[in-house]
Amino acid sequence: MQASLSRPAAATALAIALAAVGLGPAASPAAAATIPAGSGSYTDSRPAGTSGPTTNTGAPVTPKLTAAAKDKPVPTNDWWSSLAYQRYGDNPYSTPMYGHPLTYQATSGGLEVGYPTTPAVVGEGRQYEYAHKADLTVGLSGLNSPDTKADDWSDWTVTPYWSDGTRTLRTTIGHGMPFVYAKGSGGDARITTAGTPTVFADNGNVLGITVAGHHYALFAPTGSDWAVSGSTITAGLGGKDYFSLAVLPSTDALATYRKYAFSFVTGSKVAWESTGGAVKATYSLTTEAKEGTERGTLQALYRHQWLHTTDALTPYTYVSPRGTMKVRESASFTTSQKNQGVLPALPASSGVDKARLTGYLNEVANASDPFSGASDTYWTGKALGRLAQLVPVADQIGQTGIRDKLLGLMKGRLQEWFTAGGASEFSYDKSWKTLTGYPASYGSDTELNDHHFHYSYYVYAAAIVAQYDQAWAADSAWGTMVKTLVRDAANPSRTDAAYPFLRGFDVYAGHSWASGHQGFAAGNNQESSSESVNLSAGLVLWGAATGDTGLRDLGSYLLTTESEAITQYWFDADQQVFPGSFGHDTVGMVWGSGGAYSTWWTANPEEIHGINVLPVTGGSLHLAREKAAIKRNIAEMERENGGPAVEWRDLLWEFESLADPAAAKAKWDAGNAGYTPEQGESKAHTYHWISTLDSVGAPDLTVSGNIPTSAVFTKNGVRTYSAHNHGSTARTVTFSDGATLSVPARSTATGTGTGGGDPDPDPEEPGPSTGNTFRLKSGGTLTTATDGAAGADTLASADGVNRDGTPYRPTVYEIKKVDGTLASGASTAFRLRVDAGTKVGLAPQVRVSYDLTGDGSFDRTETFRYFATDPVTGWEEYTQAVGTRSVTGSLGNLKGGTVRLEIWNALGNGTSQVQTGTDAAVVKIPFV
Repeated sequence: MQASLSRPAAATALAIALAAVGLGPAASPAAAATIPAGSGSYTDSRPAGTSGPTTNTGAPVTPKLTAAAKDKPVPTNDWWSSLAYQRYGDNPYSTPMYGHPLTYQATSGGLEVGYPTTPAVVGEGRQYEYAHKADLTVGLSGLNSPDTKADDWSDWTVTPYWSDGTRTLRTTIGHGMPFVYAKGSGGDARITTAGTPTVFADNGNVLGITVAGHHYALFAPTGSDWAVSGSTITAGLGGKDYFSLAVLPSTDALATYRKYAFSFVTGSKVAWESTGGAVKATYSLTTEAKEGTERGTLQALYRHQWLHTTDALTPYTYVSPRGTMKVRESASFTTSQKNQGVLPALPASSGVDKARLTGYLNEVANASDPFSGASDTYWTGKALGRLAQLVPVADQIGQTGIRDKLLGLMKGRLQEWFTAGGASEFSYDKSWKTLTGYPASYGSDTELNDHHFHYSYYVYAAAIVAQYDQAWAADSAWGTMVKTLVRDAANPSRTDAAYPFLRGFDVYAGHSWASGHQGFAAGNNQESSSESVNLSAGLVLWGAATGDTGLRDLGSYLLTTESEAITQYWFDADQQVFPGSFGHDTVGMVWGSGGAYSTWWTANPEEIHGINVLPVTGGSLHLAREKAAIKRNIAEMERENGGPAVEWRDLLWEFESLADPAAAKAKWDAGNAGYTPEQGESKAHTYHWISTLDSVGAPDLTVSGNIPTSAVFTKNGVRTYSAHNHGSTARTVTFSDGATLSVPARSTATGTGTGGGDPDPDPEEPGPSTGNTFRLKSGGTLTTATDGAAGADTLASADGVNRDGTPYRPTVYEIKKVDGTLASGASTAFRLRVDAGTKVGLAPQVRVSYDLTGDGSFDRTETFRYFATDPVTGWEEYTQAVGTRSVTGSLGNLKGGTVRLEIWNALGNGTSQVQTGTDAAVVKIPFV
């Protein structure tokens, strides 16, 4: 979190009603002990006069768990944490939980289930939400439980538990799961609907119903029979203890979903790897067959996932606050993304005046209080982060004295916090299995909020210290305390009995959550996504500096994954997520139910936009991937602000420089004399950042290096490569465009590389058409012209027949007499916008063909996988990222050749549209 002034932890600018959560038994204090950790230590009892987790009235609270789960570390800060953290005394069940596509809330009679599909814009237009509204409640006849507890959980699933002494119910729910899996005893299966249901299928133990416009299938054991009486639906279980339900994308999906009704999900797990400049992650569900032998399942992928998988997807889709979710018929899928590199500092450049920079550095190093009076975990962390950014900058220009003074200040303050018994220390809570720093702030103690935000600064600062002083970072010295903070905030272990796996990071949602208790009607939330990324960047640097490749690669996975989530869900870079009725291009906060143009403490547009930028570090380069979104973001801020930034001008200049360095430099030149830096910034860092990018160009995220501590910048067609080698021997870093860079041991190297290809504005998703990029033009032509009118062409229906792979009544676009030299390593790319309106089950497909000599025969055809559209009116983006379905022939140089693009509906029974005449209607060929 971030604040320009003090703010109460519970204050909010949002008009969000708090749903009640409940009160647990008080924690009993134990005799204090100091736990050694290398040269450092922490305590197992809070300092006198401080608090741990409490209810909203200040009463101590302990986790609400079953006996089977009581010794497991609780993953607070999750999408479902209100099941285990009872925040309010009058609700011992849960607040609304947003699994997507389904929403849930525990009650005395079972589990409410909803599928919100229509957004509401509230709070004077500042918030959009798909709020939980129960379509039905899953329970047992007569169930009246006094509470709901967490019984089991895995990476993105959870099992709530109800018992009233006679009846016992467990349900397993999760992200991306269209099914609810129930196990019960002591009563018949009971479904209570919000209104009288319409039955569209009745097959004994399988019942299809429509409630509030949403279609559900109910599945009881074979031999059972569902009985409908008004809004109550029951089925005897016939001596079994299981039943399930699913939300259907359409009534005709019943047969497919029925196949997996008794393949019960029992767990979820992500596995990641970071190699060769790519981050791959596999998301897997474990299942057990309650009937028959089927062990497969269906799962819905979020936008940030399906954009980066080549795994086959069905035509089925769901609505969610994160845009369209697409369904995969499998128990696993894999994503792959370019590694988002992290540098200790931007590279050395000729754009920086060393004398001027030295003056700015001295202002910080010689300040009477470099920590600006900070005493709690958050503001101390901010101060540490400010100093950490300047250490490699000072080193870069040969100011080793300043460098060492800053390092000394950082070590001293870190060691104070890493030693128990002083005015500041860390304390372990045995009940909640968490480590809290005292003095605490913003509910990091009483609500378990924001640990990943606060501790990110400590880990990042420690990583910079480790870069220059490996002995300080050894486990026998201060490294164990750093790792203990990591175990609390981002533990990679699922078997650690002291801390939960990845406390704040939701691996399926793709980002972290900030609230420890999730006690809101809108679900959990995260404001400062950039401070979450700060922890990931710190892990990359700490792991690289200490030789801990496991933590380094964890950092790469977290950063790369959250980067795409930020791009889509905070910045709506593709303009495919926010509802059309929501009049903003960015949100300050993401909620389980949607997003809000707001912060916790102010409605100031500068801070709404800046909170997802700070702190600006070598881990912020990932933001430059979507430069158009940055420009829209800055433009909106200035509109809402009534002019350019004033209060947080430095942060926003740095943000703008990731997309338009020259514009940011002009603003710095005009306004640097009379401003006060944001609390985590300094003029030294801002000057170095803006001047460097003005010199070397904006980050070029189309190219990645084969180590995570590398980055590329492009200006006027010239690429600058930079990498830091934390190792003890020299190494050669290879980049994805073929360039290489020799980097000495424990050093940063910068250069134009050797063997690299020509810079390209975006080889994966083509930009506005140029020499090898063609726009689709209504009338069937491809053109390099950019001045045509925007339009749309109609794609014929597939007439209800599967046309996958074979063009059927295609719409064809073609250009002839094309000359070009085949570009080594390049491939066909396209960016198209398609829309099926409200039609269900449509799937446009693209084939690109090359006649190399114009003789009328095509030498190469590339058929791409189809793109399953959603039944919601609005353009969706279809790119080559779906992967190729088939390729025939070979490419060579074009000489008077022909390029053809065909697009048709591979599935469905209705027409759709493809956009023409815009920079989102382009195909880019692999020729120069």
